[in-house]
Amino acid sequence: MILEQHYTKCLAQGAYYIASAGEAVIIDPLREVQQYIDRAAKDNVTIKYVFLTHFHADFVSGHVDLADKTGATIVLGPNAETSYAFAKAEHGEVFKVGDVTFTLLHTPGHTMESSCYLLKDEEGTAKAIFTGDTLFIGDVGRPDLAAKSDLSTEDLAGHLYDSLRTEIMPLPDDIIVYPAHGAGSACGKSMSKETFDTLGNQKKTNYALAKDLSKDDFIKELTTGIAPPPAYFPKNVWMNKGVNSSIDEIIARGNTPMNAVSFKALVDDNEYLVLDVRSPQEYTASSIPGSWFIGLDGQFAPWIGALIEDIDQKIIFIAPKGREEETVTRLARVGYDNALGYLDGGLDAWKEAGFETQQIENITAQQFIDGLSNDISNPIDARKQGEYNTAHVEGVPLYTLDNIHSDVNLLDTNKTYHVYCGGGYRSVIFASIAAANGIKNVVNVEGGFGAIKKTNLGTQKITEPTSCSL
Repeated sequence: MILEQHYTKCLAQGAYYIASAGEAVIIDPLREVQQYIDRAAKDNVTIKYVFLTHFHADFVSGHVDLADKTGATIVLGPNAETSYAFAKAEHGEVFKVGDVTFTLLHTPGHTMESSCYLLKDEEGTAKAIFTGDTLFIGDVGRPDLAAKSDLSTEDLAGHLYDSLRTEIMPLPDDIIVYPAHGAGSACGKSMSKETFDTLGNQKKTNYALAKDLSKDDFIKELTTGIAPPPAYFPKNVWMNKGVNSSIDEIIARGNTPMNAVSFKALVDDNEYLVLDVRSPQEYTASSIPGSWFIGLDGQFAPWIGALIEDIDQKIIFIAPKGREEETVTRLARVGYDNALGYLDGGLDAWKEAGFETQQIENITAQQFIDGLSNDISNPIDARKQGEYNTAHVEGVPLYTLDNIHSDVNLLDTNKTYHVYCGGGYRSVIFASIAAANGIKNVVNVEGGFGAIKKTNLGTQKITEPTSCSL
């Protein structure tokens, strides 16, 4: 038997490839499916099934494409309804793949169709469980994504409590838990950076599996302090229930070079969003006025989904040379299928054509701290609420990046703002979107709060508040 976890860091997502005796199964595949086809060909096996643990909200799965290209059967649990052919499995149904078996365990709670797949080896010994968003390492799935209006968040949390205790906790301690997500995903509150663990260790360390945890306390814990889901989540669920454009078609359309003149014509068209996916340093040094920065080498997909409110938005982009197809692919992973081309030759071509550029000023963390005692009067912390609550520079207000589309209206176009985040990635996103909305004088603090903590604070203080506001 071969068991591989294919972990995609920018999505904090785990897909799985399991092969045995000439047959294979893929669990929760990414949208670009050729990687699985190539892996199966290398092992000379046939992909028999594509198992989905549920309809994912944070990425678009490639299950339909994979089934079309391989003849595999898509399997989903009870309560699932789709516009494509699939096998709706019953609780406890067994699927044979080569010499191993998978048993579907219906575990409603994160969503009502959510199911886990228990893997037994050639001797019939339980070896692993693929838990989707039912059970993470250190956490469980959020219960506020119900598609049916008659189910409240508390209802789903109650279902999840029951699922964990009736279907997961009685299983052997030595089996390995393989979840669909890890730290960084918006599908839970406090996932571990580890991407798998033994069930026995999770019973000891995961709050949700504590033996003495009552149902009422579980529901309270799970529904308290949960951030609103990103706006694109419902659209991804809808896409995962239907048949979407082929990833091959999307890449062919989006991976189209455009000369500077043609690109400029679309820049001037308000229907197009200009996305710059280079590094923060390259963007602040020189960029196209009105463009948004969301760099490939950060939490790209989650910020795309959180900040581009229209999933059908037409997008043109500037990318590092050789990473154009990657950009289109990673946009499509979260359902942004309307990338329509990139600037051939990058910003050098733009400049050679004589078109205007913009710059964003950078200062060091020490310059920022020193300036707070002198000429810096409008500092901004762009991190998340939880980060701010843990520690922040005293007197610096929170304008979290998640809320920039509303908070930008609170900023004064005549003032200069100095913005920092955790490490210098989100602050450049903030500055770029602010500039696109007329707030031209935004200064980026390089290295963010991580660098600030290492400075000579002088008269400035880092405080640990219990609450905060804009």
